[in-house]
Amino acid sequence: MKTILRSLIAAGLAAGFVASLGVPAFAQQERIIRFGHLNNTDHPVSLGVKRFAEVLATKSGGKMKVQEFPASQLGNELQQQSALQGGVQQMSAPATTSLAGVVKEFGLVDFPFSVTSFAQADALLDGPLGQTLISKLPEKGLVALGYWDLGFRNVTNSKRPITKAEDLDGLKIRVIPNPVFMDTFKAFKANPLPMPFAELYPALETKAVDGQENPFAVILSNKFFEVQKFVSATNHVYAANIILVSKKFWDGLTPAEQKWMQEAAEESRAYQRQASRAAAAKAVADLKAAGMQYNDVSPAELGRMRQIAQQATEHFTAQYDPAIVKLYRDELTRIGKQ
Repeated sequence: MKTILRSLIAAGLAAGFVASLGVPAFAQQERIIRFGHLNNTDHPVSLGVKRFAEVLATKSGGKMKVQEFPASQLGNELQQQSALQGGVQQMSAPATTSLAGVVKEFGLVDFPFSVTSFAQADALLDGPLGQTLISKLPEKGLVALGYWDLGFRNVTNSKRPITKAEDLDGLKIRVIPNPVFMDTFKAFKANPLPMPFAELYPALETKAVDGQENPFAVILSNKFFEVQKFVSATNHVYAANIILVSKKFWDGLTPAEQKWMQEAAEESRAYQRQASRAAAAKAVADLKAAGMQYNDVSPAELGRMRQIAQQATEHFTAQYDPAIVKLYRDELTRIGKQ
């Protein structure tokens, strides 16, 4: 009995000591983070998740463990978004395009031909515009830790090379369920069909759609070369992934745990971007080797396509917060001079 009493007193003293330091008793508990995304395990998004998990495990002394769920195992982007908002999933890394239904100003990131280099894209997202958009998410049940690279989006199809805007006329093109993407391809007189990514391969295989648009690494990783003949470097939109955390989960973390997660996101960002851009360059060669017919689009034709697309998307700015639209335009001017 004395031994038990001494143990209880010691435990009480230890708890009091922890409380005196202002450290919550649950600060050292193990946390399992379910991290879902749409891509296969050979894709740069998966590489980013793995690096994030390694850094976070190190910083937390192994207490914060990431379980990766790739290849839409936890559902499509909107299903995973709802799971984060409900607190049943802890993290995801969707394309920013999926957030336009939550914070409509994310549609600005999808405006076609707005940036022409990775340096411009990084400056736009890591700067005031990207951070302003992130600040709008907590009230929607989401917390964002920054942006990863997905790459410039390019068109594939089974009919013909895309060398000019007119080549898209009449093609059934799968697009992300996003108003900006829909209107952009309507402007090119294509027939855009919104469809969850997990349904895309069989739709291409059965010719339910003629084509789709994605970064080169996504096209390769998902073996679209098996069901598509032509790949055209339209580079019409720069796409980024955003590192999302459930706000319900985030609010239950200690300040130290939140700091570790933010630092892990920042430390994995440069690695993921570098890996993604290297994969994109290699993917072009691999797609050609797999039998796809590749073509560039001339700068003059890209200029024409930009003008056509701008006419189609300009009306969206009237629907957005004017202050954010002004910031977007100011930032484009700033990064254009870099």
